[in-house]
Amino acid sequence: MITITTTDDLSAFCQRAANCTYVTVDTEFLRERTYYSQLCLVQLALPVEQAGEGPDAVLVDPLAEGLSLEPLYELFRNTAVVKVFHAARQDLEIFFVDAGVIPEPLFDTQVAAMVCGFGEQVGYETLVRKIAKEALDKSSRFTDWSRRPLTDAQKTYAIADVTHLRVIYERLARDIARAKREKWVAEELRILSDPETYQVRPEEAWQRVRTRTTSGKFLAVLRELAKFREAYAQERNVPRSRVYKDDALVELASTKPKDMKDLARSRLLLREARKGEIADGILAAVKAGMDCPADKLPEVDTSREKMQVNPALADLLRVLLKAKSEQAGVASRLIAPAADLDAIAAGMRDLPALSGWRRDVFGEDALRLCDGKIALAAKGPNVEIIELA
Repeated sequence: MITITTTDDLSAFCQRAANCTYVTVDTEFLRERTYYSQLCLVQLALPVEQAGEGPDAVLVDPLAEGLSLEPLYELFRNTAVVKVFHAARQDLEIFFVDAGVIPEPLFDTQVAAMVCGFGEQVGYETLVRKIAKEALDKSSRFTDWSRRPLTDAQKTYAIADVTHLRVIYERLARDIARAKREKWVAEELRILSDPETYQVRPEEAWQRVRTRTTSGKFLAVLRELAKFREAYAQERNVPRSRVYKDDALVELASTKPKDMKDLARSRLLLREARKGEIADGILAAVKAGMDCPADKLPEVDTSREKMQVNPALADLLRVLLKAKSEQAGVASRLIAPAADLDAIAAGMRDLPALSGWRRDVFGEDALRLCDGKIALAAKGPNVEIIELA
C-alpha cells in the first residue's frame, strides 16, 4: 500500500490521474478540538484499466513535512476528470477552506444513490455491501488520524473508502444514464459546488441557534452574542462550543448581563468564559444588541408557523409522494420533506418540490391534487391517480 509523502510523488500520481476519466477521493480528518477540520489523510484511486504504470490507489499524507497539495488541487481544477466522492460536503469544505478550490466536475455517490432509489442519505457501507458485494471493516473509523505512523489497519480501512467507490460510481453512473437522470443529479450537486455553501459568516450565525422567542431586542442580543462567538472561534480555530454552548448563549440573551458580577450569576456559562477576552466580548455583544436601533432589529421568519395547513390534504400529499417516489425509484425525502408537504397543503408554492425535476416527478400532480383535478384510489398494493372532470 503506497503512502505519498512528497510533492513530487503526488504530482506524478496526479499527472497519471489527469489521463483518466475519473478519480475517487476521500479524506480522514479531525474536528473535535478545532473550528476548522484538520486534514489528516487523502485517499485517491484511479480506474484500474486506466491507471497505467504505477499504483492505482494511494494514500496521501498531508501532515508529511514539505508536502504541498497543489498538484491535487490542479487535478481538482481539471474539468476533463470527474472527481467522485461519497457524502462529499465535509471533504469539499476542507479543500475550499484550505485552497478556495471545489473539484469540478463533481459526482457524489450518496446523492446518486438517492436518485437511484437506494433510500435517504444511504451510507457508504450499505452501498459497498449492495453494489460491490463486499464487507467493510469499520474498526478504525474513530481512530486518531493525526498520529503517526498510521497502523496497517488504518491504511486498509482508509484505502477501502476509495477502491470500492470505483465499482459504486460506475454502477450508479450507468443507472443514471440509462434512466436519463443526469440533470437530476446535476441539480442536486449545484449546492455542493456552490462556494456559498462553505461560507460561514459570523453575522448570520444566530440563525442556527434554536429559540422560541421572537422579541426583536432578545434576537438582537442573540445575534451579537452568536456573532462574537463565531468570530472568536474562527480566529482562534477552536470549536464554538468551547467558547460557550447554545444553551448558555440563549441564557445570556435572556439575562442580558451588564457587568462581570452579572456574568458570574450565569448557570450555564463555562468557567473559562467568565473572565478575560470571552467575558469582555460577551458584555460588549450584549451592549451592542441592547443599543440596536428599532429599524435594525432582526426578525424570525414565522410564515410557516402561521400556515393554515389543511391536514386532510397534507395526508393525501403524503400518499401521493409515497406512490410517486416508489414509481420513480427515488428516495421520497429527496423529492419533498414532510415540512414542504404541509407548506403545499397551506398554499405555499415557492418550494423546491414544485420546481425542476421534482415538479416533473411529483410537483405537477401535487398541484393538481390541491386544485381538485385528480383523486387518489387504492388498487391492491398500489395507489392510482384518477382524473376528475
